[in-house]
Amino acid sequence: MIFLTIGTHEPFDRLIRAVDEWYGATDRSLPLFGQITDPRPGAYRPRNFEWVSRLAPLEYDRRFAEADLIVSHAGMGSIITALHRGKPIVVMPRRGHLRETRNDHQFMTVRMLSGRPGIHVAEDETRLPAILDAALAALAGPAAARLSATADPCFTDALRAFLVDGRRPG
Repeated sequence: MIFLTIGTHEPFDRLIRAVDEWYGATDRSLPLFGQITDPRPGAYRPRNFEWVSRLAPLEYDRRFAEADLIVSHAGMGSIITALHRGKPIVVMPRRGHLRETRNDHQFMTVRMLSGRPGIHVAEDETRLPAILDAALAALAGPAAARLSATADPCFTDALRAFLVDGRRPG
Protein backbone atom coordinates (compact mmCIF):
# COMPACT_ATOMS: atom_id res chain seq x y z
CA MET A 1 0.00 0.00 0.00
CA ILE A 2 1.02 3.58 -0.63
CA PHE A 3 0.17 5.93 2.23
CA LEU A 4 -0.19 9.65 1.47
CA THR A 5 -0.06 11.98 4.46
CA ILE A 6 0.18 15.75 4.40
CA GLY A 7 0.51 16.52 8.09
CA THR A 8 -2.18 17.89 10.33
CA HIS A 9 -1.99 21.67 10.07
CA GLU A 10 -2.18 23.04 6.55
CA PRO A 11 -3.80 22.07 3.25
CA PHE A 12 -1.59 20.84 0.43
CA ASP A 13 -3.79 20.64 -2.68
CA ARG A 14 -0.78 20.72 -5.02
CA LEU A 15 0.58 17.43 -3.64
CA ILE A 16 -2.83 15.77 -3.38
CA ARG A 17 -3.77 16.69 -6.97
CA ALA A 18 -0.40 15.54 -8.35
CA VAL A 19 -0.63 12.17 -6.56
CA ASP A 20 -4.25 11.72 -7.66
CA GLU A 21 -3.41 12.42 -11.31
CA TRP A 22 -0.35 10.16 -11.21
CA TYR A 23 -2.29 7.34 -9.55
CA GLY A 24 -5.14 7.68 -12.04
CA ALA A 25 -2.64 7.11 -14.86
CA THR A 26 -0.94 4.05 -13.29
CA ASP A 27 -1.92 0.38 -13.27
CA ARG A 28 -2.98 0.70 -9.61
CA SER A 29 -1.58 -2.68 -8.61
CA LEU A 30 -0.63 -1.20 -5.24
CA PRO A 31 -3.54 0.44 -3.37
CA LEU A 32 -3.18 4.06 -2.28
CA PHE A 33 -4.78 5.59 0.81
CA GLY A 34 -4.56 9.24 1.82
CA GLN A 35 -4.94 11.26 4.97
CA ILE A 36 -5.38 14.71 3.46
CA THR A 37 -6.29 16.89 6.46
CA ASP A 38 -8.42 19.42 4.64
CA PRO A 39 -12.14 19.77 5.34
CA ARG A 40 -12.44 23.30 3.85
CA PRO A 41 -14.98 23.90 1.09
CA GLY A 42 -13.41 23.99 -2.36
CA ALA A 43 -10.38 21.92 -1.37
CA TYR A 44 -9.17 19.37 -3.90
CA ARG A 45 -10.76 15.97 -3.38
CA PRO A 46 -9.01 12.91 -4.85
CA ARG A 47 -10.99 10.89 -7.39
CA ASN A 48 -8.65 7.96 -7.90
CA PHE A 49 -7.92 6.71 -4.37
CA GLU A 50 -9.56 6.29 -0.99
CA TRP A 51 -8.94 9.08 1.51
CA VAL A 52 -10.05 10.65 4.78
CA SER A 53 -9.51 14.07 6.31
CA ARG A 54 -8.19 12.75 9.60
CA LEU A 55 -7.19 9.47 11.18
CA ALA A 56 -7.19 8.59 14.85
CA PRO A 57 -3.60 8.13 16.08
CA LEU A 58 -3.84 4.32 16.29
CA GLU A 59 -5.33 4.09 12.79
CA TYR A 60 -2.63 6.44 11.46
CA ASP A 61 0.06 4.22 13.00
CA ARG A 62 -1.56 1.11 11.51
CA ARG A 63 -1.71 2.63 8.01
CA PHE A 64 1.87 3.82 8.30
CA ALA A 65 3.05 0.38 9.46
CA GLU A 66 1.23 -1.41 6.63
CA ALA A 67 2.50 0.92 3.92
CA ASP A 68 5.15 -0.14 1.44
CA LEU A 69 5.76 3.50 0.49
CA ILE A 70 5.01 6.79 2.24
CA VAL A 71 4.24 9.95 0.24
CA SER A 72 4.33 13.15 2.24
CA HIS A 73 5.00 16.83 2.57
CA ALA A 74 8.57 17.47 3.69
CA GLY A 75 7.71 17.58 7.39
CA MET A 76 10.39 16.24 9.69
CA GLY A 77 7.89 14.20 11.71
CA SER A 78 6.85 12.19 8.66
CA ILE A 79 10.43 11.82 7.42
CA ILE A 80 11.83 10.69 10.77
CA THR A 81 8.94 8.27 11.31
CA ALA A 82 9.46 6.74 7.86
CA LEU A 83 13.20 6.32 8.37
CA HIS A 84 12.76 4.96 11.88
CA ARG A 85 10.30 2.36 10.58
CA GLY A 86 12.41 1.51 7.53
CA LYS A 87 9.79 2.86 5.10
CA PRO A 88 10.88 4.54 1.89
CA ILE A 89 9.37 8.01 1.60
CA VAL A 90 8.67 10.37 -1.28
CA VAL A 91 8.60 13.98 -0.11
CA MET A 92 7.52 17.17 -1.83
CA PRO A 93 8.02 20.44 0.03
CA ARG A 94 5.35 23.00 0.73
CA ARG A 95 6.45 26.38 -0.62
CA GLY A 96 6.25 29.71 1.14
CA HIS A 97 5.76 31.79 -2.00
CA LEU A 98 2.71 29.65 -2.85
CA ARG A 99 1.33 30.30 0.67
CA GLU A 100 1.39 26.61 1.53
CA THR A 101 3.47 27.38 4.63
CA ARG A 102 5.01 30.41 6.30
CA ASN A 103 8.42 30.13 4.62
CA ASP A 104 10.59 27.73 2.60
CA HIS A 105 11.87 25.61 5.49
CA GLN A 106 10.53 22.44 3.83
CA PHE A 107 12.34 23.29 0.60
CA MET A 108 15.57 23.68 2.55
CA THR A 109 14.87 20.36 4.29
CA VAL A 110 14.63 18.48 0.98
CA ARG A 111 17.80 20.11 -0.27
CA MET A 112 19.64 18.77 2.79
CA LEU A 113 18.08 15.28 2.55
CA SER A 114 18.24 14.78 -1.21
CA GLY A 115 20.24 11.71 -2.18
CA ARG A 116 19.94 9.96 1.19
CA PRO A 117 18.89 6.30 1.06
CA GLY A 118 15.18 5.79 1.49
CA ILE A 119 14.27 9.44 0.83
CA HIS A 120 13.01 10.31 -2.64
CA VAL A 121 12.72 14.05 -3.24
CA ALA A 122 10.37 15.72 -5.70
CA GLU A 123 11.03 19.45 -5.51
CA ASP A 124 7.71 20.17 -7.24
CA GLU A 125 4.64 18.53 -8.73
CA THR A 126 6.12 18.32 -12.25
CA ARG A 127 8.88 16.03 -10.96
CA LEU A 128 6.64 13.99 -8.68
CA PRO A 129 5.39 11.34 -11.17
CA ALA A 130 8.92 10.28 -12.14
CA ILE A 131 10.03 10.24 -8.51
CA LEU A 132 7.01 8.12 -7.52
CA ASP A 133 7.76 5.68 -10.35
CA ALA A 134 11.41 5.46 -9.27
CA ALA A 135 10.44 4.93 -5.62
CA LEU A 136 8.10 2.09 -6.59
CA ALA A 137 10.80 0.52 -8.75
CA ALA A 138 13.20 0.75 -5.80
CA LEU A 139 10.81 -1.31 -3.65
CA ALA A 140 12.07 -4.37 -5.50
CA GLY A 141 15.65 -3.51 -4.50
CA PRO A 142 17.44 -3.69 -1.14
CA ALA A 143 15.53 -2.89 2.05
CA ALA A 144 14.83 0.74 2.85
CA ALA A 145 17.27 2.69 4.96
CA ARG A 146 16.53 2.82 8.65
CA LEU A 147 17.31 5.64 11.00
CA SER A 148 20.28 4.69 13.11
CA ALA A 149 19.90 4.45 16.88
CA THR A 150 23.11 6.49 17.18
CA ALA A 151 24.01 9.87 15.78
CA ASP A 152 26.35 10.29 12.83
CA PRO A 153 29.97 10.63 14.07
CA CYS A 154 30.38 13.89 12.11
CA PHE A 155 27.53 15.37 14.13
CA THR A 156 28.77 14.13 17.50
CA ASP A 157 32.33 15.30 16.75
CA ALA A 158 31.06 18.77 15.81
CA LEU A 159 28.83 18.90 18.88
CA ARG A 160 31.70 17.81 21.13
CA ALA A 161 34.01 20.45 19.63
CA PHE A 162 31.39 23.12 20.23
CA LEU A 163 30.59 22.06 23.80
CA VAL A 164 34.16 21.41 24.93
CA ASP A 165 36.15 23.97 22.94
CA GLY A 166 33.52 26.46 21.88
CA ARG A 167 34.41 25.85 18.21
CA ARG A 168 31.65 26.37 15.70
CA PRO A 169 31.35 23.99 12.73
CA GLY A 170 32.67 24.93 9.28
